[in-house]
Amino acid sequence: MKKILMILAIITFVSCKSETKQPKAKDEKATSLMAGSDTLIYPEEKYFKSIRQITFGGDNAEAYWSWDDKQMVFQSNNEAWGMNCDQMFLMNIEENFKDSKPPMISTGMGRTTCAYFLLDNKHYVYGSTHLVDKECPEVPLRKNGNYVWPVYDSFDIFVADLEGNITAQLTDEKGYDAEATVSPKGDKIVFTSDRSGDLELYTMNIDGSDVKQITDELGYDGGAFFSPDGSKLIFRASRPITPEAIKKYKDLLADGLVEPTEMELFICNADGSEMKQLTFLGNANWSPFFHPSGKKILFSSNFEAEKGFPFNLYFIDVDGKNLERVTHGETFDAFPVFSNNGKYLAFSSNRNNGGTRDTNLFIAEWQE
Repeated sequence: MKKILMILAIITFVSCKSETKQPKAKDEKATSLMAGSDTLIYPEEKYFKSIRQITFGGDNAEAYWSWDDKQMVFQSNNEAWGMNCDQMFLMNIEENFKDSKPPMISTGMGRTTCAYFLLDNKHYVYGSTHLVDKECPEVPLRKNGNYVWPVYDSFDIFVADLEGNITAQLTDEKGYDAEATVSPKGDKIVFTSDRSGDLELYTMNIDGSDVKQITDELGYDGGAFFSPDGSKLIFRASRPITPEAIKKYKDLLADGLVEPTEMELFICNADGSEMKQLTFLGNANWSPFFHPSGKKILFSSNFEAEKGFPFNLYFIDVDGKNLERVTHGETFDAFPVFSNNGKYLAFSSNRNNGGTRDTNLFIAEWQE
């Protein structure tokens, strides 16, 4: 499921290029839905009927809906909230946090990632490093001049209630276990682990039992989500092929790192069968999520970019046809997640950040 670190990598890329200026927000023929000089909906964004900004500072991402669509859980490193690295926060969907702070529902220790509601709407799963170190782990963003994500071997997957009390630990294998999401059937969790020596997808029961490996090709398999009926999975993956690329991937993984700049989308049945590559676009294609119909995928990509940005949202059919651009920003749109009733889309964006590096959460009213 990835990660808020992608935001930081993109920002680093932009800031390291002296000839690149901060893009200005589009304002031609656009109507702002909030006070301020920046627009929130660009003219070409036909699927957005209206939009609300939820957060107003820091890096905020991976906002996931409760199954009754009344609440969301998300991760943030907002320094104004006292955060040194990502922790989990809870919100009611009508709220915004321009002048307030949401309740933190993780431990406040270590680094957390990828929270997702269980079907009872009273508990959620998430990854955390707090058992190994209560402090925030170091965040390397470059290795030999290239952008990297850390794959902390201290991540394990936990269940907690909405007051932040941990009620279960689902993984205890040595190495990286994170990026957990829950099937709409309520019976399975899919997650990423390197317990085999490579970053593969696994499923397990809600209580952590019956762990099954469902991918087995060399490369980083992650950010998986179930289809609305629970029958399929969509995920991102790197697939190093040349001897040089394979060596580079293995060397980085040995150091607890991956390079996320070349990823494509793959789709399969929930048990890993009938695996097929969905995109062949180049660059980074990631953060996929099923449309409520189950017939299309909404994802983030920079395949049209020449210098690493922008990242925009795109649609593609589950058979790989009918690619369509959905957002039209000039910096970063990612982590799209539809509400279960299909009426809203939550996503993260650099829009309306006043020229800062902040990445905020937005909820758009969806229309088709």
